[in-house]
Amino acid sequence: MNLLKDNEKIFLSGDEAINILSEVEYMLISLRDIARHYYDNADGEISIEKRALYCEETTKFIDENNITNKLAKIRETITEKFNLELGDDDMDDIERAMENITYWKPNNQK
Repeated sequence: MNLLKDNEKIFLSGDEAINILSEVEYMLISLRDIARHYYDNADGEISIEKRALYCEETTKFIDENNITNKLAKIRETITEKFNLELGDDDMDDIERAMENITYWKPNNQK
């Protein structure tokens, strides 16, 4: 991808990087530990009852810990470092890089 010269390297302060890493670590390890708690065997199988509890606990963790807000803050911290000048296609470098992401949709809407 061809980025604006200003965007070829972006810089985070040490505090910004530590804050991002701390948040990511918290989310990653917590979600891993939730899975390990419910998927307690090596073959990855889980009973229907435990699967329901796992789903409930994961959703509870995401909701009660404002995970989407934490992720939005991480995105904001990184995005602020970019020059958001529009190119000939009326998009900035971030928009251009993100335009082909396939986002989640319900199974019946592909």
